[in-house]
Amino acid sequence: MSDVKSVAEQRWFLPKSSLGDLVRKLCEQGYTVIAPVRRDGVITILPITEAADIARGVADEQDGGHYRLHDDPEDKYFRYSVGPDGPKRYFFPPRQKLFTMHVAGDRFEMDTVGPEPPKYAFIGVRPCDLAAIAVQDRVFGIASDQSTFRCETETYYQQTRLQSLLIAVNCTRPGGTCFCDSQNTGPEVTEHHLFDVAMTELRGGFVMRVGSDKGRALIDELPVREPNEAELELEELRLIRAREHMGRSLDPQQARDALAKAVEHPRWDEVAERCLSCGNCTMVCPTCFCSTVTDSSDLASNKVTRHRQWESCHTLAFTYVTSGPSRNNTRSRYRQWLRHKLSTWYEQFGSSGCVGCGRCITWCPVGIDLTEEAAIIAADRTLTTTHRSESEVCS
Repeated sequence: MSDVKSVAEQRWFLPKSSLGDLVRKLCEQGYTVIAPVRRDGVITILPITEAADIARGVADEQDGGHYRLHDDPEDKYFRYSVGPDGPKRYFFPPRQKLFTMHVAGDRFEMDTVGPEPPKYAFIGVRPCDLAAIAVQDRVFGIASDQSTFRCETETYYQQTRLQSLLIAVNCTRPGGTCFCDSQNTGPEVTEHHLFDVAMTELRGGFVMRVGSDKGRALIDELPVREPNEAELELEELRLIRAREHMGRSLDPQQARDALAKAVEHPRWDEVAERCLSCGNCTMVCPTCFCSTVTDSSDLASNKVTRHRQWESCHTLAFTYVTSGPSRNNTRSRYRQWLRHKLSTWYEQFGSSGCVGCGRCITWCPVGIDLTEEAAIIAADRTLTTTHRSESEVCS
């Protein structure tokens, strides 16, 4: 590569036949490698030991309440969009033991404080999920420059996250419910994302660039070459085409402003008639962070164990206190979720809570589309008064 190019501008090319070298190097460095695999009719991310485990030759169809996989004649690795899960569940597990204590006389003594943070390397992380990781970093107390921790109780998330390695893949075939371009989170990995290596898949291999010292050290151990002009031009064309073929769109500023004024909008009644309050949208969302804790006692061993597990603001019990739930109907719960995600999230974290991955649309059993709901409310020119209550913001 030319010496006049900065590291951020440099590109490398990894032949497709050498993807196995990448996986082997990561395993040799002690990483548990997580990558997209085809399992039970979906693309999910699971531990792998070789490149052959990665889903290949498959594409997806996504729409409101609809997800299907089919064989793809192009026989590429990353022709599908995001599946129902992402890296979040590895950093913030759906169910996690926090600690175990035992009775010692008249007091409790600590036995264990959760599991040891693992060392993960993720292959195939999409730009929208990188943006979601940055959101979760703020939630769980990692500074934007990763230099400090602002939350001393989230050591598992922080340590797992900071010792992980993120190998992203640019999206060249967005799904039918994707709108990352509207949210400025994709389809291409940019300097605004936190990543170690970013790749664009072409027919013969991957155009690669680095985003960290760890990524550069990995590149130096792989059989890469300099990409030719045709390969760089094809990469650019594929990314331009991806931006032009988003399945959905959303004006984030318009949605934020409109939803801030729409506490009593009649549209909430209409969507409540369709919403099942199942919580699917929150379970597949890569930025949702609500949780609850449960304690279990074992009288035989005199031990008490506390677990944390994901919770959803769509459930009736989520806001239950001694006087009952503060959001006791589907209307109020859906309103809370959508307004928090697209509007009041800015007040907490300085950004939208939505990264445009489209999962909530795809995996909603009745196909409720948050981009449609936000657009309908935003089109109402009678919205003039700003309403806000503390119950409308997750804590």
